[in-house]
Amino acid sequence: MSPDATTNPTTADTNTVMTGVVVTWAVRAVWVAVALTGAFAVDGALAAADDVATVLVPVVWWAVVGGLLVALVVPSPLALTAVRTVSPLTIALAVACLVAGADIAWGAAFLAASLCAVGAVFSPEFATAMVQGSAYGAERRFPLRAPAAILLPMLVTWVGWAACTTAAVALLADAKVVAGSVFAAVTVAGGVVLAPRFHRLARRWLVLVPAGVVVHDPLVLGETLMAIRPNVVRAGLATADSDAADLSGPAAGHLVEIVLRDMALAVFPASAEHPQGRAIHVQSYLVAPSRPGAALRAIAETRIPVG
Repeated sequence: MSPDATTNPTTADTNTVMTGVVVTWAVRAVWVAVALTGAFAVDGALAAADDVATVLVPVVWWAVVGGLLVALVVPSPLALTAVRTVSPLTIALAVACLVAGADIAWGAAFLAASLCAVGAVFSPEFATAMVQGSAYGAERRFPLRAPAAILLPMLVTWVGWAACTTAAVALLADAKVVAGSVFAAVTVAGGVVLAPRFHRLARRWLVLVPAGVVVHDPLVLGETLMAIRPNVVRAGLATADSDAADLSGPAAGHLVEIVLRDMALAVFPASAEHPQGRAIHVQSYLVAPSRPGAALRAIAETRIPVG
């Protein structure tokens, strides 16, 4: 079923803004709960620890919590990257607190709050609100789903980085300075290498502007693809037999097909097979908004035919 092309733009825009506000404030509230339950759980887990641990671990904890709350207060793609990269560490910490002897009630509350918080920050609604926070003027940004092929490698590299981070804090807290410093150095180096790669995922959007439709995707495309509104024939959910150029990665799930009147040039970045990059002319192309229905409703509001 296609979205209704006669949707009231004012009502739809208001609903989108309200959803983003509600989701963002809900996530902030959950993270306050994570901060408080985590503080009590960490304190209980450190009851029998030495002086170094009782000072270092709380300092690290409040530094992480403070950084996350600042990121949540100032929505942006960079903040989205930071929150999604760091927040899952709280789940590991909650488990470690329970194992280390934290009060079962505080430990369980910390774990439950962390699971809720991490689930919320990986929701499409939260991502939309965060990337929209730095949008210019009348831009409407719709995050794109990650290509399926990179999900497992990203998970593996993140787990390796998280393990080094955890080991660094644990070793330093146990006064094992040399080993802890080595893991801390690996953590910093890994962060420097991985952060730009993770951040590219937060900068992948289908963008609606008054002039037309834009695909901003530094992972798949070497240059932003712009289609002026008079050149867009229609948009809709792609069928399985579509012959449109796949600019989604490819990503799993429902894809949106955008059909053009005149061909546009899609430029791909350099790769092992194409060191200088490559370009193709496209009459239609596929993208993967995290919420395809919302993207199509927004496209219909611009008076581009949808169906």
